[in-house]
Amino acid sequence: MIEVDDLHKAFGKVQAVAGVSFAARDGEITGLLGPNGAGKTTTLRMLYTLMTPDRGSVRVDGIDAATDANAVRRRLGVLPDARGLYKRLSARENIEYFARLQGLDAATTRTRCDALIAALEMADIAERRSEGFSQGQRVKTAIARALVHDPRNIILDEPTNGLDVMATRAMRRFLLQLREEGRCVLFSSHIMQEVAALCDRIVVIAKGRVVAAGTADDLRAQTGEANLEEAFVRIIGSDEGLAA
Repeated sequence: MIEVDDLHKAFGKVQAVAGVSFAARDGEITGLLGPNGAGKTTTLRMLYTLMTPDRGSVRVDGIDAATDANAVRRRLGVLPDARGLYKRLSARENIEYFARLQGLDAATTRTRCDALIAALEMADIAERRSEGFSQGQRVKTAIARALVHDPRNIILDEPTNGLDVMATRAMRRFLLQLREEGRCVLFSSHIMQEVAALCDRIVVIAKGRVVAAGTADDLRAQTGEANLEEAFVRIIGSDEGLAA
């Protein structure tokens, strides 16, 4: 479980995040939704300890990131906005390298690599150098290496960005599988269809703060709109916002 309380982050005079609070629960997919520049990526970077908040707290499975960042990192699997593969390594070698960084032994590394390659439908690229990979192939490899240590909490920054239809469908199946395993999945997206199809709970961020939270049905009911896209537009266009 990931708990966020009153996060603030400024860059000079720009207040990127201005009091974000929410919880992402085990066995659920929580979507972080917002327009460009809303503060989604900055919020996620504070969650996985790449940035230190100016104020507020992050707790993962009850552990405070400010007091034990290493323990928090061990409990997280992260797909950041920058995918960054080692181009001279194959997909399998990229995954194995991260397994070694996590301290996994050879047998466990092999088992985890094989399981992730199968789950993410990567058999055709597993032994290929990652240089020249398509966007979808890079994302799959980056997700596999993020999950090789079998974390219970998963943070994904726009995991389907740039993927084709088939790769997107495969990614959605994989996210649903993670939920069925009882993991906490938190991902950011700006694709309404994806959020509506996958998320048990949606947190809407605009201008660095949470302006609405709830299920897709909750957000539609609160705005009186029939579809999630229209509800989202109404929410981020409101000066006061909505809260569940």
